[in-house]
Amino acid sequence: MSRFWSSVVRDLSPYVPGEQPKIPDLVKLNTNENPYDPSPHVLAAIAAAAERLRFYPDPGATALREAIAARYSVAADEVFVGNGSDEVLAHTFQGLLKQDAPLLFPDITYSFYPVYCRLYGIRYEEVPLDAAMRVQIADYRRPCGAIILPNPNAPTGIALPRDAIEALVSEHPDQLVVVDEAYVDFGAESAVPLVARHDNLLVIQTFSKSRSLAGLRVGFAIGQRPLIEALERVKDSFNSYPLDCLAIAGGVAAIKDETWFEETRARIIASREKLVRDLAGLGFEVVPSMANFVFARHPRHGGAELAAGLRKHGVLVRHFAKPRIGDFLRITVGTEAQCSRLIAVARDLV
Repeated sequence: MSRFWSSVVRDLSPYVPGEQPKIPDLVKLNTNENPYDPSPHVLAAIAAAAERLRFYPDPGATALREAIAARYSVAADEVFVGNGSDEVLAHTFQGLLKQDAPLLFPDITYSFYPVYCRLYGIRYEEVPLDAAMRVQIADYRRPCGAIILPNPNAPTGIALPRDAIEALVSEHPDQLVVVDEAYVDFGAESAVPLVARHDNLLVIQTFSKSRSLAGLRVGFAIGQRPLIEALERVKDSFNSYPLDCLAIAGGVAAIKDETWFEETRARIIASREKLVRDLAGLGFEVVPSMANFVFARHPRHGGAELAAGLRKHGVLVRHFAKPRIGDFLRITVGTEAQCSRLIAVARDLV
């Protein structure tokens, strides 16, 4: 701590990202990265864009916004892009979620949300998930300034159907509802089709998971024009060039390669279902997942114990030492070989 720190910095408890260790032959299943390489078209587009590195990128990332708009049948000015969905979320918290009444989000959810709230001075209330780790829309029928929900939720992987999201949005016509869809492409229903008829809905997605671009940092939001303008005003007051020319080119190529996208996500979904069966066969309780990870616990072993045992044998998963979920492991769906290795090690541990 320094005497030059502001009170904001002094009082922060920063978000802790997933570990990125340098361990030989590690089976890395802790940060929900896609186990497969990006589309070859992405790599070619990035190589071509490298010729333009001496120029500033397009501050509006017009080509990327137009490509996303075409993919989701919205107008380009209803799309906002940022340096990963975390930056898009940060601008959303600062520009749209700081209201007089508290922000609502689940008690078990993406742990960046309370960090943003403390950073930007936003009052918030955590709404408990039910005993089955599910979001209950009825629990959000209370006074609030806004609502943010990950769908599917993280770290549980459970998703609400689109009609439940629309019910929530309709019940709060005077509050913004943000749906964080980082994992939506692995089996859940996106809320993007609801944007046209709800001016209080903002949907945020990322290229990190289903497009294999976690290292490129591309995220986006879709909403009616006034919401997008708010994000642009924050962005242009913070960093006019959040996406470099490589990210813009790679993002355009990724969103256009529908064949690669469909084949890869189908492969991950199939691996997830096999992983669920294999874990259940070892006695694990597995929460129903619509994401590229599973959330599981074993009745005879604690989560920290299992995570340590797996790591000792070169398999890294995510453990959260938090109330209600301390016995669970969040396990990324890897390749078929990685999942088989996980199961083989887990079999010896349980």
